[in-house]
Amino acid sequence: MKRKDKNPKAYYWVKKTLVRCFFTLIIAAIAVVMVIPFVWMLSASMKTAADVLKLPIKWIPEYFYPDNYIKVWNIGGKATVDYHFSIAYFNSLKIAFINLTGAVLTSTLAGYAFAKINFRGRNVVFLIYLATMMIPTQVTLIPRFVMFNSLDLMNGHLPLILPGLFTITGTFLMRQCFMQIPNELKEAAVIDGAGEFQIWAKIMVPVAKPSMASLAMIVFLWNWNNYLDPLVFLSDWRKYTIPVALTNFVEESLTEYNMIMAASASALIPVFIVFFIGNKFFVEGLTAGAVKG
Repeated sequence: MKRKDKNPKAYYWVKKTLVRCFFTLIIAAIAVVMVIPFVWMLSASMKTAADVLKLPIKWIPEYFYPDNYIKVWNIGGKATVDYHFSIAYFNSLKIAFINLTGAVLTSTLAGYAFAKINFRGRNVVFLIYLATMMIPTQVTLIPRFVMFNSLDLMNGHLPLILPGLFTITGTFLMRQCFMQIPNELKEAAVIDGAGEFQIWAKIMVPVAKPSMASLAMIVFLWNWNNYLDPLVFLSDWRKYTIPVALTNFVEESLTEYNMIMAASASALIPVFIVFFIGNKFFVEGLTAGAVKG
């Protein structure tokens, strides 16, 4: 005769709790592994060049060396070598915010057109537009180089700004967002005499703000971390962005890791600001078009 469990609910609760604790520990371990390089970066940014390479690693320096940040930013003009990091910082901010504004605007307009305006061949055009996502950006690098060179736009920021004003991923994201908005809202606005632009600006955009915020964060990070395009299109240090400017800290016979880490830590400041401002919209915006009810 089999023994019956006197309290199956308690057994199920204990089992469920143990499983949750197990997965929580795994996630915590993965999180710690991912945070370690960031902690090492902050630690190395406050050390001298000799202390950075010492083993075993001292995560908390015996003495803090903030002169790395002073040299990187050339505060007070006291640095022996001017790395022009502030100029690169400004260039990155300029390119990122211009592309952010343009990409969100064009993606919202195109997404609304594909989702709410019925025109002949709409789905075919959208599929062709979406199919270009399969083409890696590296494949188009040489054609873009030839095109901008023929237009005499090399060694400037326009080769980085013009392609960044349009994003296929953003158009897809905004289309999926507008697809979830009931058509009755648009029909009611049409009855009131509103045009397509008024419907987009006064009805669709306010509803789609979470998706627009998440798209803005993605576009900002894309442009802020972009390394290949500035490396190819820029040759004047006055035009450098932060990813390319970090190579200024690498000399022929010496790599100043403490300076690189100080510059990298400084480069994370706008990323954290953007993340904290738009964090509450990020998950909501990305999942807005995931499930259609």
